[in-house]
Amino acid sequence: MKKLRSTYVHRGDAIRRRNRNRRLFVFVGVVGAALLVIANRRPSLTTAEAAAISSGGSSFSFSLIGENRRLKNELENALGEASLLRAQYDRANRIIRFSSQYDIAADLAATIFDVALAERVDPELAFRLVKLESDFNPRALSKVGAIGLAQVMHSTAVQYERSVTREALYDPETNLRIGFKYLRRLIGLYGGDVRLALLAYNLGEELVDEARKSGKNPLLGYNRILLKAYSGTGVSN
Repeated sequence: MKKLRSTYVHRGDAIRRRNRNRRLFVFVGVVGAALLVIANRRPSLTTAEAAAISSGGSSFSFSLIGENRRLKNELENALGEASLLRAQYDRANRIIRFSSQYDIAADLAATIFDVALAERVDPELAFRLVKLESDFNPRALSKVGAIGLAQVMHSTAVQYERSVTREALYDPETNLRIGFKYLRRLIGLYGGDVRLALLAYNLGEELVDEARKSGKNPLLGYNRILLKAYSGTGVSN
């Protein structure tokens, strides 16, 4: 048994030695080939460019420079396309999230999202506002005449688009565009105070200002519902 075990051990050692030698030969061959390539390779593009400039430039050298520029342009284009694809992916992902969160159609969610960004309003706040104002009903009409998704008064709308009609305010994109413009202006008017801006949006600037002058809080419930668990600034850069 000892002899048999010893035979297996020596045989294993022999196999391991052959494998080590084989790997060593391969390594030496690869290194030798690499050194040969390095020793005989053509000048780099940087060297070729310098030679072209110093000697007046051969057509071959100039072709290398042109190729270098072409590859650089292709890389820049590829990076730009990658950034665009990333932005499109992020947009689609957020729209899907809002669509699922508020149980609304994806096209409506996309319209709210895109218009909010275009008007530099935080999409998170934009969806909250539309939910509370109209429950995402484009045909909503309040008792005082506020129209559409963002419940825009026609008297307010004409301050931003003079030719807009009452009927045009039932168009989702038009309604949201004017409503978010108004909200963005109010946020700036009240020094970035989203709470006051939203109160003015819902009640009107005059009532809010009068209540503030008298030391009263004009409305608490509206803000509690709208701003629950919201910590943003209300605006989007």
